[in-house]
Amino acid sequence: MTVCPQLAELERKIAADLTWIEAAPKAWIPARGGPEGAPVQDVVVIGAGLSGLSIGFGLKRQGVVNVLLLDSRAEGEEGPWLTCARMDTLRSPKHLAGPDLGVPSLTYRAWHEAIHGAEAWESVGKISREDWMEYLRWYRRVTGLAVRNETTLIAMEPYPDGLALSVEGPNGPERIYTRKVVLATGIEGAGGHSVPAIVSESLPRDAWTHSGERIDVTRLAGRDVGILGSSSSAFDWATAALRAGARSATLFGRATEFSRTEVLAWTNFPGFLGHFADLDDLRRWRFMRRFFDFKTPPTTEMFNAARAFPNFRLELGCPPERLGIEDGRIRLDTPRGRFDFDHLLLGTGYDIDLSRRPELANLVDDIALWSDRFVAPEGEADASLGRYPYLGRAFEFTEKVPGSAPHLANIHVFNNGAVPSLGPICNGITGLKYGVPRMVAALTKGLFLDDADRHYAELMAYDEVHFRADNLKK
Repeated sequence: MTVCPQLAELERKIAADLTWIEAAPKAWIPARGGPEGAPVQDVVVIGAGLSGLSIGFGLKRQGVVNVLLLDSRAEGEEGPWLTCARMDTLRSPKHLAGPDLGVPSLTYRAWHEAIHGAEAWESVGKISREDWMEYLRWYRRVTGLAVRNETTLIAMEPYPDGLALSVEGPNGPERIYTRKVVLATGIEGAGGHSVPAIVSESLPRDAWTHSGERIDVTRLAGRDVGILGSSSSAFDWATAALRAGARSATLFGRATEFSRTEVLAWTNFPGFLGHFADLDDLRRWRFMRRFFDFKTPPTTEMFNAARAFPNFRLELGCPPERLGIEDGRIRLDTPRGRFDFDHLLLGTGYDIDLSRRPELANLVDDIALWSDRFVAPEGEADASLGRYPYLGRAFEFTEKVPGSAPHLANIHVFNNGAVPSLGPICNGITGLKYGVPRMVAALTKGLFLDDADRHYAELMAYDEVHFRADNLKK
């Protein structure tokens, strides 16, 4: 791999910086053996995107090196950036710190300036998603993390010293043993695509595509497309389809006006992101009810990009009333009349429903939800919020029935499902610098406490000589 001189110099600086701040202490966790002598990982992180890589690096900085990251996608395609994300740029401001974890030479800015020059940074408005993915590829390389791609977690079950993972990889089924698991599985990691019943019950599966799915947008060239939803992903869809040559794109929203507020901008201060998890249940519930009241608005850039096409049509306050196939096309009936399309695109978000996660199928009945642990005051009930998992302070699943499934404490959730319990510190760049250190501290605490007796035995046997008096003169 050819590296430009400026980037090579940056990588030398990173190596020096990490040495100077003692960022890679010696490994300290006693090795364990699994069934029939199988190796045991200390931590397996499911997902090698932004969050997974950051957690892997954070553990490495704490001397936890027996760590494996698994990702179902091919190398270089982790996360949404090149697969289902369709916006031109990230939503986050360019200056936000992320997976660097406080190391200036590991920031996106340092990488960007090394590649493009310092002046180029000043001209950046927001970071392009393609550049962001290139940065993450580079970050993975320079941090030296152990990642296995094209490997999918199928199931988890307890064994005496931790968890046995059933995975499917390039070489077929495999069993991996680990003490801890982190589910860094992104926005759909606690559920799946939200598909309105009117769509799933009325149209054949090949007639529609959700924004969380991959699609060759050139398939939309010369076709009329309808789009359900009015938030950011809907406008990303519209722009992508029209750029690909769609004959027309019509966007339908239930709301009569757009959300104007990005709630994450309010949450981005140390008190909230650092200590939301320390609030009592009632305050967390109330904060989250208000948090989820805010709908994500489209970005100004993608809104304007869609509106710039003369063949784009916007229908707010116009929900679908009936869908079906008629004469080989999609018929959509609305309060404003009938529309006909060749394909339907969904910008309808994601559902929280742990029962939709195949890897949790044999565990889900034991996992406590907020609805199991908290009774909302009168007038403050929220069924959708109640479906989120009720996590402990270490991001861990908790038991629906205390004592019935102690192995759940070894499964730590760093995806969208953790937000009501821990705050928005695990679902994007904004809270990452708060969420990753908290997760890493939780993992290292658990690993140390579980081995406390072994560490004590080592201390009792410790006799390394640091001083010799042999040469003292009498």
